[in-house]
Amino acid sequence: MRWRLALLIVGLVAVVALVVGWVLDVHPVNHWLGVHLGIVNEPGPYYGFWSGFGSDLAEFGIIGVIGTAVYQLVKKFNCHEPKCLRVGTHPAAGGQFVLCYRHHPDYQGRKPTHDLIERLHREHLQHNAALHGASVDLQRPVTASAAPVAPDAAGPVA
Repeated sequence: MRWRLALLIVGLVAVVALVVGWVLDVHPVNHWLGVHLGIVNEPGPYYGFWSGFGSDLAEFGIIGVIGTAVYQLVKKFNCHEPKCLRVGTHPAAGGQFVLCYRHHPDYQGRKPTHDLIERLHREHLQHNAALHGASVDLQRPVTASAAPVAPDAAGPVA
């Protein structure tokens, strides 16, 4: 939090210094802007702008689109913890979230060790075996309670 506050203060001081410098020395700054934007010493109004700086507006748009695409791609693969910029490679909550090792609850802020990986793998296998065993047990009473039909039975009477 302190870094953000310090960065904000430094940015504000820089902006104020630029504005004060511009106000105190208006003519050279305006001339510099005019030359670099292409709006002075040209044959018609704003011809220099549209054939100079203004022609680059489309390129700025393309750069903006590329920047947005990169941001969305990073946002998709980064850690789901708010304000974390690390790449999330560890699924959590059944795959709903992708977290980095620092925010994943199983890793407790440390990189996974070999022992931790083995333990989590064993727990996963036991969990899957328990789920599979429970589903088989749930199906057995249904199939076991059905009475076998004898091949020579007459069947229901209509």
